[in-house]
Amino acid sequence: MPTQSTRPEGGHYHPHEHSHHPHGHGHAPSNFNRAFAIGIGLNMVFVAIEAFYGWQVNSLALLADAAHNLSDVAGLVLAWMGALASQLKPNAKHTYGWQRGTILAALINAVLLLVAMGSLGWEALQRLQTPEAIEGWTVIGVAAVGIVVNSLTAWLFMKDQHDLNIRGAFLHMAADALVSLGVVLGGILYLYQGWTWLDPVMSLLIAVIIVMGTWGLFQQSVHLLFDGVPPHVNLEQVRDCLSALPGIVSIHDLHVWALSTSKVALTAHLVVADTGTDTSMLLATAQEELEEHFHIKHVTLQLESSAFAHGCRLSGHAEHDH
Repeated sequence: MPTQSTRPEGGHYHPHEHSHHPHGHGHAPSNFNRAFAIGIGLNMVFVAIEAFYGWQVNSLALLADAAHNLSDVAGLVLAWMGALASQLKPNAKHTYGWQRGTILAALINAVLLLVAMGSLGWEALQRLQTPEAIEGWTVIGVAAVGIVVNSLTAWLFMKDQHDLNIRGAFLHMAADALVSLGVVLGGILYLYQGWTWLDPVMSLLIAVIIVMGTWGLFQQSVHLLFDGVPPHVNLEQVRDCLSALPGIVSIHDLHVWALSTSKVALTAHLVVADTGTDTSMLLATAQEELEEHFHIKHVTLQLESSAFAHGCRLSGHAEHDH
């Protein structure tokens, strides 16, 4: 036979089927259902409280933070929907399922946060031109509650930072806690100094800090959405790992991409020596090495003889690999 795939019925070789090196990449969404529910509920209540008191005391910082928190509630909903979508089983129309929904949710999450901070920055610049007095103690009290609510919500998403979707939710909540802390500090300084310009200046500084932190999430989400190699995978190291396997003559058409924010797939054509190669052992070893060193579990390998590889239509694509 000129070619051999890792498994006749689908081309995927999983000899241990998660029995070795369990990294838990496929279980993140179900683990966070409770966290999403609690986080959304807490933040909805806090948005209502913060918006009411911000309107009552005429604090831009509180009103802007309430709007920001509302965008984060939407972000949490999107992240939850993405996580749930990734659990839908593949079918004849969507052979990979809806796993990429987590990447899309992470991207939308980043965009929402950037837009919210842009709006906050614009309002702060407008308020700087006509600063207004605020009720310092009310601002401090409401913002202090915000620190508790947002820190608690961020803590719920802290344990699975390798998942980009979960990290997006965490960054949203951590950013909210930072905004609330800034509002508290601004309120304290206002009480002592009476600086009416402090409220919008503090809002502007917080917006800049959060944009700087969110930009990386946005870039990584776009990168993965367009089948970029996940950041934790070094393609040349993957190539070297496969090339070092016994019986491998050469490799071409190597591709690595993200199925979701927590699952990575790989396909490659491996040219094997014409004689003396135990292909079953070769495939088993390749799968184990890729899972152990790169956390890649979804592996599709096509084995080719030298004669077949010479005429393989994809053999000239090696230089265009991801």
